[in-house]
Amino acid sequence: MNNLISSFYDDLVSIDGKSISTAQTYCFAVEIFFNWIKSENKEISQIELQDLIKYLVWRQTQGMDSLTIAKDISALRSLGTYLVREKNWSENYALQLDRPKAEKTLPKVLSVEQVDLLLNSIDTSTDLGVRDRALFELIYSCGLRISEVSNLLLQNLHFKERIIWVTGKGNKERLVPFGSQAEFWLKKWIEIRPKFVGSKSVPTIFVNYQGKPFSRKGIWKRFQELEAISGVTSKVHTLRHSFATHMLSGGADLRSVQELLGHSDLATTQIYTHVDADDLKDYHKEFFPERKSEKKE
Repeated sequence: MNNLISSFYDDLVSIDGKSISTAQTYCFAVEIFFNWIKSENKEISQIELQDLIKYLVWRQTQGMDSLTIAKDISALRSLGTYLVREKNWSENYALQLDRPKAEKTLPKVLSVEQVDLLLNSIDTSTDLGVRDRALFELIYSCGLRISEVSNLLLQNLHFKERIIWVTGKGNKERLVPFGSQAEFWLKKWIEIRPKFVGSKSVPTIFVNYQGKPFSRKGIWKRFQELEAISGVTSKVHTLRHSFATHMLSGGADLRSVQELLGHSDLATTQIYTHVDADDLKDYHKEFFPERKSEKKE
């Protein structure tokens, strides 16, 4: 299975022309699928359409939303194309699966107190704990995607100006400032980092215990552990949502938040972020004090 996933990844990048980020996402989804196949005591060559449907039903029972299911189906379709090419499947059964329509829901956002609780749950008495604190502080401080933070380069980190160059979707670059907390923990991590890297030349800021670039999968797993410790139910991407919403709540204009998030379309930022109804009422009272609601008799 591991060899198959590795070959599938190479196929996605070299033949299908998928981005590294997409290829990693698809392989992560396929790994979950393969683990399910193993639990069903089946071989990949035995899988048919009804098995794929059964798998997706199982995913739904695990609490996966429509967006995640849609991504799973995209990954399975690409996998099916690869398996047909490798003659493991006679046809691509996944093409018969209908992707669910994505539900338009507001993104989940953590309060400032919840963010503090999550970040403070990290044990910074260990070297890897310092790394984790620096990493998640930076995600929250800059509103980064997990793919962006895993690929951050040392050469693009500038402490004097407190800014970092970020490569986002479509290889678009943007300059993002970071806060004092992120600066504090980043400096501590940079001092510790040589213990893991040694004499190796590793360009990324964040590395794992082996001194290799800290993968998206590794970051996901570490964040899940922090969820369990802190009791704060969240996702890594929720920190990005929270950053944007807290910026807007603090008075930042939408265009500025758009630039910081790296969105090409302002409409995306409007959907991505929101200010809760109570805040909107408070802002209305502040700016329109003369507009009092009148009781109707």
